[in-house]
Amino acid sequence: ELKRGTGRGGGAASDRMLGFLKEPVVVTAKINVSLVALTVMGLMSRLWRLCYPRAVVFDEVYYGQFVSLYMKRIFFVDDSGPPFGHMLLALGGYLGGFDGNFLWNRIGAEYSINVPVWTLRLLPALAGALCVPLAYQILAELHFSHCAALGAALLILLENSLITQSRFMLLESILIFFILLAVLSYLKFYNLQKHSSFSGSWWFWLLLTGVACSCAVGVKYMGLFTYMLLLATAGLHFWHMIGDQNLSNVSLLCHFLARALALIIIPMGLYLSFFYVHLALLYRSGPHDQIMTSAFQASLEGGLARITQGQPLEVAYGSQITLRNVLGKPMQCWLHSHTNTYPIRYENGRGSSHQQQVTCYPFKDVNNWWIVKDPGMQQLVVSNPPRPVRHGHIVQLVHGITTRYLNTHDVAAPLSPHSQEVSCYIDYNISMPAQNLWRVEIVNRESDTDVWKTILSEVRFVHVNTSAVLKLSGASLPEWGYRQLEVVGEKLSKGYHQSMLWNVEEHRYGKSQEQKEREVELHSPTQMDISKNLSFMAKFTELQWKILTLKNEDTEHKYSSSALDWITMDTNIAYWLHPTSGAQIHLLGNVATWASANAAALLYLCLSLWYLLRRRRRIYDIPEDAWQLWMAAGGICGGGWAVNYLPFFLMEKTLFLYHYLPAVTFQILLIPVVLQHLSDHLCRELWAG
Repeated sequence: ELKRGTGRGGGAASDRMLGFLKEPVVVTAKINVSLVALTVMGLMSRLWRLCYPRAVVFDEVYYGQFVSLYMKRIFFVDDSGPPFGHMLLALGGYLGGFDGNFLWNRIGAEYSINVPVWTLRLLPALAGALCVPLAYQILAELHFSHCAALGAALLILLENSLITQSRFMLLESILIFFILLAVLSYLKFYNLQKHSSFSGSWWFWLLLTGVACSCAVGVKYMGLFTYMLLLATAGLHFWHMIGDQNLSNVSLLCHFLARALALIIIPMGLYLSFFYVHLALLYRSGPHDQIMTSAFQASLEGGLARITQGQPLEVAYGSQITLRNVLGKPMQCWLHSHTNTYPIRYENGRGSSHQQQVTCYPFKDVNNWWIVKDPGMQQLVVSNPPRPVRHGHIVQLVHGITTRYLNTHDVAAPLSPHSQEVSCYIDYNISMPAQNLWRVEIVNRESDTDVWKTILSEVRFVHVNTSAVLKLSGASLPEWGYRQLEVVGEKLSKGYHQSMLWNVEEHRYGKSQEQKEREVELHSPTQMDISKNLSFMAKFTELQWKILTLKNEDTEHKYSSSALDWITMDTNIAYWLHPTSGAQIHLLGNVATWASANAAALLYLCLSLWYLLRRRRRIYDIPEDAWQLWMAAGGICGGGWAVNYLPFFLMEKTLFLYHYLPAVTFQILLIPVVLQHLSDHLCRELWAG
């Protein structure tokens, strides 16, 4: 009977299977036709005739250089922001088979046949097109009507400044896309909070919020403004959850950890990954690596690496070295001396020691070589085995070509009278004895017994007699000093400013005691085989610091503007001019849209203040749910405009109209918010009255 039962069960199963095969498979799906239509129109408006003009348009001349460097794997530093946006533009070049060979030297230059213009402009155009359906969904998630959401999307679709910016190899449309994606993702996550906490979709939208925020910051640091807004919003919402007595302490802790993971830890990790990929791609030496430290330069293929590869790692007594100033400003330079002496009297009448000049020279030169000498011994060669120099050791630095000792004394420096003159000592048989002992202090040491290392160690040289520190003042000497940079002994040295730090860049173990043989040795390359590479975190820290602190000299641009000019539309930018037909492309806002956005923002502010005053008097003009909706929309749309606009009043940099585009995008979303509110409440009350 057991078998018969099994047979009947198996037969029923087979009947069901046959029945399933006889019936058609039906899949049902809900399609928002309006959303699809908006997406198609967005794509058409941004992609139609994307290759026109086939010439360099405005800042394409700037970003195109970085795309070419990516194609050639050459390292660069851009002080305008992180590398993710540049990598996306380079991806377009890679997809189009671009070899990087194009001279990005002027706006309006015709693109050569090897430049894939369509793919280079594709990703910004796609990002700009997708901003249209994102605008629709943001208003829908804020619980506004279909009509209001449709209006917001159409305003973004038809805004000519956004269309113009999206159609070229520029970053603003990509930035706005990630900003809007982050806002939409957070709203979807928040709306799932009430009934689907910790579900798959809840996690998806929470994680996507963090990813989109990280991508926005990775494109431009302006994305940080919206990221901070969303973090503040998430913090406020979590504060309200703390007051919910229905949630246990364990549940609150889980919610907090989930938000910390998705909105802080993952974005930080993703941000680091942008730099990891950037540094992995750009492994070759180029013109920009000169501003990096010697250790960073030595990690790149070619350039300094060709010189430093195979150098001894540990500096020893008798080592022949070049010393590079760590600061790198106003330019990279090496400790240098030559046979010329300081003038007996300077132009201002002050006297000098008339000793041999010591400067910082911005070029490779045989006069940059110094020999590390043990004060207790006469030899200028490395012993066998080598005796390494450690933190705190006393050394003398002997100029390789002139064999004079680095010296400082109580004589005012030529251009920095409050500091001591640094020279190479010449014995004039007068009452000015040599003072040439220096204590080596390794600033980035791990212990007080650390060995002085090539490239890696950043050292201070402290004068034993006067406690002055060897420092680059940065001042340029007059003609008698060949316009080289002044080096001084800083008597009142507090902290470890980079101008006081030096690192060994080129290094060899000296073998020749005779001067003639030593000069030949100084001109020859090193041959020993020791190498050292920086870790990723060390390279990231240095590159990030350079991006944040390296500032090009801001000059007035023909099309630069102030933040106040943007809301009054008293500015535009001529992007391109046809050389013969006179056709032009300008970045200019839609007058009707921008004026309406300004009016909506002003009206929102006035109504909010009015409602707040009335609510303080226990007078409630609108229902509580309408008030919460009004405040939520204002926090996202009005807050998004404020955080992306107001900081520019505090910035000391050259500003352009395109800096306002993220802010005006949020302001445009405020137009249907205010219109629906007026229609639902004020106008209805007037009609009812």
